[in-house]
Amino acid sequence: MKHILTLIQFLLGFLLGVMLLAGGTAAAAYYFFTKMSVNPPKPVFSSELEESSPERAAENSKPASQKPSEEQKSSQPVPVKKEQLEPGAYYARVTWPEGLSLRDRPSADANRIGGIPYNAKIIILKNSNNQKWQKVRIPSSSQEAWVKAGNVKKVDD
Repeated sequence: MKHILTLIQFLLGFLLGVMLLAGGTAAAAYYFFTKMSVNPPKPVFSSELEESSPERAAENSKPASQKPSEEQKSSQPVPVKKEQLEPGAYYARVTWPEGLSLRDRPSADANRIGGIPYNAKIIILKNSNNQKWQKVRIPSSSQEAWVKAGNVKKVDD
């Protein structure tokens, strides 16, 4: 009878140990998987940095009574700068949800020299020889660079 009780005690201890080990492993896995499933922080592109210029900071530091209301802002006409395009060039919008990386040459190994946010308006200047890259110009800064083809949609002026 003593041997049977010892065997039952051993089996219960063994099962308890296995359950504790499995529970701890599951808890650790859950913790790390939830940390890894969070999206990385949004990249800051040069066009967003221009918005935080000293003029913007001065505007944001004004008291609320001096700031124009949303109605006043929307009723004021926004000047649109028309740019003459080279033959074959056209306007497009970025359709890739995370925005596009600007490269100094048409290659995935090329240096990243900036970025364009989603839905930004750009000018497509030309395609690379293999049609996998497009040379673009940012209208606001006149910066020219290469982006991966297929991530923009042609728009009318």
